[in-house]
Parts: sequence; structure tokens; C-alpha cells
Amino acid sequence: MTSLIPTVDDLAADPVTHLYDDMIAPAGLTNMLGTVRVDHDLTALSAVQFPPVSQGLTQTAALFVDGRLFASYGVPVTHEWRPDRVVRRAVLGDLTIETTTVCVPGRTAVAIDIAVSNAGPARSVAIGLSAAARVTRSADAWLDAESPSQTDAATVADGTIEFSSPDSAAWSIQGIVGGEAALSGVAALPAELEVGIGGNGRGGDLTVVLDLPAGGTTRTGYVQAIGTAEDAARRTFTELAADVPGTVVAAEEFWNRQLEAAFTPGSGEFSGALPVLETASEPLRKIYWWAALGVIWFRRDWEGNILGRSYDTLMPNYWGTTTFIWDYSLSSLSHALLDPAEMRRQLLHWISLDIHSHFGTSSVTGGPVGRWYSVNDYAMIRLVHDYVRLTGDIAFLSERVADTTVGASVREWATAWKALRNDTELADYGEIDNLLECVSSYTHEVAGLNAANVWNMRTAASIVELEGDESTAAELRRSAEELLPSVIARYLPGEGIFAAGQPDGTLLPVRHCYDFSVVGTTIADDLAPEVRAEMVDFFQRELQTENWLRALSPWDPDASYSVRPDHQWNGAYPAWPADAGRALAALGAPEVLTDWIEGLAKTANQGPMGQAHFVEEAVPGINGGARKAPPQLPYIIDWACSSAGAWTELVIEALFGVSVALDGTVTAAGSVAALDPTAVLRGLRVGDASYDIHADGRVAPAATQPV
Repeated sequence: MTSLIPTVDDLAADPVTHLYDDMIAPAGLTNMLGTVRVDHDLTALSAVQFPPVSQGLTQTAALFVDGRLFASYGVPVTHEWRPDRVVRRAVLGDLTIETTTVCVPGRTAVAIDIAVSNAGPARSVAIGLSAAARVTRSADAWLDAESPSQTDAATVADGTIEFSSPDSAAWSIQGIVGGEAALSGVAALPAELEVGIGGNGRGGDLTVVLDLPAGGTTRTGYVQAIGTAEDAARRTFTELAADVPGTVVAAEEFWNRQLEAAFTPGSGEFSGALPVLETASEPLRKIYWWAALGVIWFRRDWEGNILGRSYDTLMPNYWGTTTFIWDYSLSSLSHALLDPAEMRRQLLHWISLDIHSHFGTSSVTGGPVGRWYSVNDYAMIRLVHDYVRLTGDIAFLSERVADTTVGASVREWATAWKALRNDTELADYGEIDNLLECVSSYTHEVAGLNAANVWNMRTAASIVELEGDESTAAELRRSAEELLPSVIARYLPGEGIFAAGQPDGTLLPVRHCYDFSVVGTTIADDLAPEVRAEMVDFFQRELQTENWLRALSPWDPDASYSVRPDHQWNGAYPAWPADAGRALAALGAPEVLTDWIEGLAKTANQGPMGQAHFVEEAVPGINGGARKAPPQLPYIIDWACSSAGAWTELVIEALFGVSVALDGTVTAAGSVAALDPTAVLRGLRVGDASYDIHADGRVAPAATQPV
């Protein structure tokens, strides 16, 4: 019988074998205190950061075997990722080298267990690691995609290399078990490190000579301990280096506890829990567990976090310690179910700031990060709506934040669009950097966010009614009905798409999935049947692939503008297939969604969802799944993204058809029976009650109710 709660084995990625610099995105690991990127050779690591200490994308621990850089041997390397570890393996003549990398639970450290097996006669082998660090502790928010770093001092102590920032506020201690350490003797790095010009840096070398019996295996290990004080970092290093294999065991136990806790009310790890999915459909189960992992993966509990706990948006390369409003909102349902206490704090924090002046906030300082994203009003209303209807915390609307309340903020966001109008009834949402960043035609009066304004006002009306303000609710509904015709007027009959109005009055046809998804999930019932049918036809004809989605149609003239695959023709951001699936259900084509699930599930084979996956006409897939895009130029895509929770909403609200009203009423009318007529969601928490949702639409009280 298949378990109802996943373990690390259930979530393991497919093994990937590659050669040097193949199009493989380097994997990430986390222990919820920090993150690390696991690079393409057998030991190299980059971006080892445990806030408040960071070091940019600095690489360390590049492998040398018998004095020669391992990468230069040209042998294939196999990576095997699980939530708790990455195993890397290669055969070099008679030697098989296998390493297991973990972020050590409860410690600001990463460890690598290194095992060298010998199929030939007895011999010795020299294992060398090139050590580098650029640790720093910034007093400011990490305001760039790459985290702060600076030139460190390096000294040898007790067989390790100690790296320290000029102010001694950040430390990295690195060493190899049973080995020696020596400084490189090369000149200090320039202030600005640029890989490919300035290089990765070489603070020093860690070496150990292993004696290998014939047919035997010998082990060593590597540890990098990070800290804000030398003695704490040294103590961590010493304790972990004494038992590197023990850190591997601890990581597995830690991650299995986190996965169990995510589906177990009252676990103490999360303030809520996700419902358990009982199904005979492997693709459905795979997608649901994939979605859950992709949210859990971004929990950050590091000491000094301004909110105590937060959920980062990307890892392991870019924007560490930043929570983007947009991405967080795409996992809104997941946050409300899994960790509502954290969600409440996060929303209050955002309300205390001006959401029209940034795209997210820093867990280092609490301050704003970045420019305004046009979606923010829609995102915040969606977040408050989901939080209130799923927790039943109506008092939240009366919570004061400075000189306003949550409820008053919702009313403000719902009508903020009116100040963005120019010469038409639609809001102008600005330029490319306020929207999709790499689609130059998706600017100004875009249909998706103007349709969202209709939904915003209707939703805000229902929210203010809870506060007893019926006159404001009526006015919001009137405004929504007045705006609606202007949005629909931008539809291009027969094409299934909408036009974006430009400041000079021209209308640019835009063949993007964002309009399809947002229009489809906000005003589907207001569209004529022929419009809904044409939108679905467009989606199937120009956007849908077997296992993923083209964010932009390759028939759109703007498809030549960029190769960034999160929003262009060559791939899609991880929430876009899920949101498109919800739109398909809302537009009256649930069979298109259910037929798509088996193919989409094939892409759940590379760890948590990437910031973008390629479609296969752009880059061949991996074992049937759409390949994750890599971090280097011109793609600049991170390995994992927190908007994976959009797939939880796809399963619960589109496939099971669950609808939760603001008064806590729960109904269900979905299409999941086409995948598994016996499927059940068990333990969906709504307020103080818990429900089991059956594939046939039955909603029954769960056997176990919340305490």
C-alpha cells in the first residue's frame, strides 16, 4: 500500500548523468537555516549562505584527484537529488568516487561524505579541494539578486582554512577530515569578483592522501562551518568533522520529520497542515506531493530573521532572504493551510509598508526590496481572502496596522486601479519591469490585471460585508460591473486572446498565458460561451505541450525578444501550468486539464519546481520531464521557486473543485474522478472544522477534528 505521506525517497529526483557544463541546473539544498548550491563536479559548492552571513555565488571545494582538476578528466558525473542530500558519483579508471552532500540540520554548515572505492590493486590517491570564501555580514537588506560578498582574510589553523571578513563579523571554516591545509599564495582577489574574469578565487588547498585496499573503500569528509564569530564557527566545524556520516543520517531524519509534519495537524513544526491525498493515481499523487515540497522547501527559521519565520522565493542562486509578494500569493492557499500563523505575520508586515513601492521584503531588515510589481493589489487581496476564508479569522480584518486596518487596506487595494487610468476605463500597469520583465509587448493596459480588478472589487465587497459595511460592498460591486465591459472589449474575436492598450492608443495583440490564466480564473463566468471556447482552443493550439507550457506563443511577434524561459516561448514559470489548469476548469474544459495531468507529472522528476522549465522544442527534456533552466546568462533562472504551491490549489480547487466561502461553507464539484473516482482529500481544515473531500463531490466531516 502506498503511504499517504511522502518520505525523502518518494520525492527523489531521477538520476541525471552529464558532462562538464552540460545544460543541467545545479541543484540546491537547505536545512531551513540557509542554502547551498551543489555544483557539477563531485565536491564543488557555490553560494553557501546562512543568513545573516552570505558570500554571493563564490565557489569552493572544487575537486582535484592526484593533483589534477577532476573536471578536466572529462568523465561523466551522475547526480542524485533528494530533499536531504545530493549524491554525486563518477568512475575514474579503477576508482569510483561517490560523495554525499547535506545541509546539516540545526547548524549553519554543509558537509560532504567522500567515499573512494578501488576496483584495482592496492594504491593511494590524493584528494584535493580548492577552498575559497567571500563571507560577509551585511547590515543592510540583500538588495541584489546575488547576495553580498567581499574579500576575506585567510589563515591556516588546526588543519583548516579560516576565512574572515575585514570586520571579523563573518567566518567560514573549511577543512577535509584527516587532511592538511595550505594557503594558495596567490594575490588577493579584486573587490568585485566576476566569474570568468576575476575567477572563482583560491584561498587555499585542502588535501588528504587515502590508502585504498584492493577492492576496498576508504572515506574522508569535508565541512564548511559558517558563523558570525570565530569560536562558534570553529566549534561547529570540530563537532561535525568528528562524524560526517552522522550528518548524512541526521539530514534524512530531519527531512522525513518535516514532510510528516506538513501533513500532520499539531506537529509543532508548522502552525497548520496540508490535507492528505488518498489516491490510486500516481500522476495525481506525484503532482500533489511535488507542490507540497515546493512550499516547505522555502521555510526559513534562521536566528535573527526579522519575522521569526519567513518563506523565501528563490534558491540557491538568487534573491536569498527576499519574499516576493507575487510569488508568495501564487502559493496563497498552501500558506493559509500549512502555516497560517506565519502568513498572518507576513501580511501584517506587508500592510505596514507601501506595497506600491516594492516587489517584496527582506527577512534581514524587514525593509522593502526592489521596484513595484503591478500585480501587488491583486496579490494582496487574494492573500487576505484565502487567509480569512480558510482560517475563519474574521477578526483579522479589524487588526490595526499603523493608521489603518486590514479591512480598510483591502478596500484601498480594490480601487487602487482607478488612479492608474489614462484616457480609457482600464488601468495602465506600466512598463516591462513592472510586469513580466522579458515580454516587451505585455505592458500598460493588460487584460489580465484589469480582469483581476473586477475580481478584486467583487471579492473586496464580500470581505467588507463581513464587517457589516453593506453600502461599500454595493458600491464595489457596481464598480466591478461597470469595468467588466471594458475588459471584455479587449478580446479579439476568433483568436482566443486579448489586446494590451498602449499609451498612444494602439492595441497590441498579446498571446501570453498570463492573460489566459488570470482572465480565466477571475471572470470566466462573465464571458460568452464562444469566447471561452476560443480561449481554450488558443491554449491547446499555441501554449500547451505534453509535459509543460509555453508562456508565450511562438506565433507572437515578441517571441524573438528574449530567451528567458520563465515568461517567453521556450518555457514557463512554475505556477503558469497550474494556473492555466485552473483556468481550463473555470472556462468549462476540465477534460483538457485531466488529460494533461499525466504529462505534467513527468516533470516532477528533478526536485522542487524550478523558476522555469524549458519546453522540449527548445531544450530536450530529462527522462520525459521538462528540463529545469540553468542560472547562467542568458537564462538567469534559479533552481527552485516557491510558487510551487499553485499546484496545491490546482489539485484542491480545480481537480477536486473545492470552494470555500468566507463564511466557511465548503462545497465540491470537480473533475478528479476522471483520474481516480476513489480519490479523497482527507483533513482539509476550514476554520475550526476539518473535512474529507471525495471525488464524487461529497463533503464530509473528517474523522479527526482540529483541537
